[in-house]
Amino acid sequence: MRTTAANLANTVSQPKWTANSLRTGLIARKRGMTAMWDDNGARVPVTVLQLENCQVTANIVALRSDRSEYHAVQIGASDRPSRTTTAQMKGHFRKASVPPKYIVREFPVTPDAHVPVGTTLSAMHFVPGQYVDVTAKSIGKGFQGVMKRWNFRGLRASHGVSVSHRSAGATGAHQDPGRLWPGRKMAGRLGGKRITAQNLTVMRVDTDLDLVFVKGAVPGADDAHVLVRDAKKKLVTLAKAHQAVGAYEKVLPKGVDDLPFPAGTREMARNLPTVIEARSKRVTSPFVPRE
Repeated sequence: MRTTAANLANTVSQPKWTANSLRTGLIARKRGMTAMWDDNGARVPVTVLQLENCQVTANIVALRSDRSEYHAVQIGASDRPSRTTTAQMKGHFRKASVPPKYIVREFPVTPDAHVPVGTTLSAMHFVPGQYVDVTAKSIGKGFQGVMKRWNFRGLRASHGVSVSHRSAGATGAHQDPGRLWPGRKMAGRLGGKRITAQNLTVMRVDTDLDLVFVKGAVPGADDAHVLVRDAKKKLVTLAKAHQAVGAYEKVLPKGVDDLPFPAGTREMARNLPTVIEARSKRVTSPFVPRE
């Protein structure tokens, strides 16, 4: 049975990020794509993610079936009117002393990464140059054929092929085995599923507008909510692997000793510049003024 631990973050004994630490993620909104240019004139496509009053609504501690503890931080984002919120959720938000939210999600963390309830998180939770994973529901494209869904080449455009140029062709064998093997790539529903874009580079952080610029495309439609967290493969796993040789700092961006821990809050952002960019590649953009 789950229990809340609102005061658990006050007893944190390790305020510094380590290779064994797993931080909470953030809930952002995908605002669209734009481009940035480096000093060599190379064009870098980026996706703009914006935080909308992202706050901690609960700290969760649960006991698994194997008697191990499960720790998580519950995050809420995007304020909503009280009249459209259910009575149950009103009581939950009232207990956390935060306004009602449109979306509430929880992120698994390590026991030392709990964040006090009611804390407002900032875009500086992520450091320019680091890698993140972005999870969202992809855009649904309906029932599609094999060429669009699986990148099939299709059949020949001439020489005997009649009105079957985009078909899948032969899908099964003869009498043996006489059936289709499970997992055969065929026409069907495309998109509309929960998908994660992994190992995206954070190019820029704007603490004034709470913007996070990530390199490349992320799933989801514009203005859709997305979940952003530290890259599991390139940051979390590599940090633990390099810990064995005492060099886990190599997985962090150049010039960065550690990450904001247990989270990057709005209070911490007040002491930093408005726009923070990756040091390895200085990137300029005509859309966001630099300080």
